[in-house]
Amino acid sequence: MNRVLILHGWGGSDYPHWQAQLASKIACNYGVVAFPLLKNPHFPSRKSWLKQLRELMEDFKPNIVVCHSLANILWFWYANELDLSEDIIEKLYLVAIPSLETKEATIGSFFPCPKPKRLFAKEVSIVASSNDKWCSVDEVKEMAKGYGAALKILPNAGHINAESGYGSWEWMEAEFHLKRECRE
Repeated sequence: MNRVLILHGWGGSDYPHWQAQLASKIACNYGVVAFPLLKNPHFPSRKSWLKQLRELMEDFKPNIVVCHSLANILWFWYANELDLSEDIIEKLYLVAIPSLETKEATIGSFFPCPKPKRLFAKEVSIVASSNDKWCSVDEVKEMAKGYGAALKILPNAGHINAESGYGSWEWMEAEFHLKRECRE
């Protein structure tokens, strides 16, 4: 059975964000999901988020991880500190990755971020937008190529969040083969 860990970005991913809806739909389809609120999401610290991620990986033991926005950078920092010879998860979804050189004071402890050599996932899918202000399509394409990741570019999807129309996201839900409709 899949154990899905969903990690939000800067500010969280409260309803109607697609991550909140995905967590709900996995749960109502009797799936195993963790969608934790990372500490102080509006003023995050890399050190505290990394500590929380380490604990989640050890205690929850996910085999699928779904990252949005700043959570991608969190995963990169986590991967940079791992010294393992094998993959630790089956599938990794990286959605709306910010540039590794992002300059934003509030999230400054996460940047610049060294690109990890490995992502420790057997399969990696990267989803980006053609007009995300946080990262260029060229940088995302380079990352996908470097990791041998499947790449999906959504046209004009902004930062792939609720503000850009990504509440319920059929493509992502289909990735998890969710059949049962949930009551809202």
